Amino acid sequence: VLDSQYGMYVWPCAVVLAQYLWAHRGSLPGKRVLEVGAGVSLPGVLAAQCGAQVVLSDSEELPQCLRNCRRSCLMNRLPHVPVTGLTWGRVSPQLLALAPVDIILGSDVFFDPKDFEDILTTIYFLLEKNPHAQFWTTYQVRSADWSIEALLCKWKLKSTPVPLQSFGADKEHLASSSLPGRHTIEMMIISLARSDGT
Repeated sequence: VLDSQYGMYVWPCAVVLAQYLWAHRGSLPGKRVLEVGAGVSLPGVLAAQCGAQVVLSDSEELPQCLRNCRRSCLMNRLPHVPVTGLTWGRVSPQLLALAPVDIILGSDVFFDPKDFEDILTTIYFLLEKNPHAQFWTTYQVRSADWSIEALLCKWKLKSTPVPLQSFGADKEHLASSSLPGRHTIEMMIISLARSDGT
């Protein structure tokens, strides 16, 4: 039923990532933030409201998602926030033209295993250009068989889990949703691995 309309909902992962941003709102003013797979853009809009310089992105192949990003900005009195089309795994003029970033946001981008490597290829490209940057991401645990560990090694990336209770996101009501399914949400921060593998 949802199919290609993934970017039309505020998914539970977006709420949890927004909670993390809110808990760290004091560090956001002036930070350069890119949200990938933004959809309706809750985390990116919140970061902008907290004083970050935000760019929102979603697939250039999903114009409706890009329109939703723009609508979210207008509805939240953020007409100046740029929205750009970025397709995971594709080195495009838009990707090459991105300004430097400090934080990359992605909520529930790891939902289809066929996209995992394309996502991490794009994240690796961005982190190589911005070695100090971090990718803050939340994801829904959908299958015990789905893992990005091997891909993280391949792309020389490391992940650090962030316990939900450390930022008050372990409450049942926070990620509740009328969408189908049980919602077990996790968060991690992905960064470049050092040359010694750490």
